[in-house]
Amino acid sequence: MPRQRRTFTSEFKRQMVQLFENGKPRTDIVDEYELSASALDRWIKQAHQSGSFSEKANRTPEENELLALRKEIQRLKMENDILKQAALIMGRK
Repeated sequence: MPRQRRTFTSEFKRQMVQLFENGKPRTDIVDEYELSASALDRWIKQAHQSGSFSEKANRTPEENELLALRKEIQRLKMENDILKQAALIMGRK
């Protein structure tokens, strides 16, 4: 049976990173707290990059630009659909 998704507080993540930085082996931390190795690696990377565990704070400028462009495309598609519907309505009159 698959394991349920767990959420961790920023304080817990900070403590795990602190344990690693104080010299505790990564495998010991993963085994003791039943974490995935990739999650611990991601927390360590985020702590070193920005000091924050928020995904927003750890995005690269390219990722931010990509998200903004996707949002703009979605808005333009919606506007286009509205104009198409308006043209159909005006064409009937």
